[in-house]
Amino acid sequence: MVFCFPSTPKKLAMTVGCFIAGAGLFVVGTYLSYINVAPQQARIKARNDFVKERLRKKYGKP
Repeated sequence: MVFCFPSTPKKLAMTVGCFIAGAGLFVVGTYLSYINVAPQQARIKARNDFVKERLRKKYGKP
């Protein structure tokens, strides 16, 4: 386990490495979330349009 206070160069390198790995995972998660936004928005819009049209047909509202 990497300690909070690196007393040796090896521990400092391990701390920096863990920080970089964590930051890399955060960046990958952000990227994957960003590329999936457009399909999710399109799916939500299609569902909303479907519900609105169904309610219009059912209740005869303009």
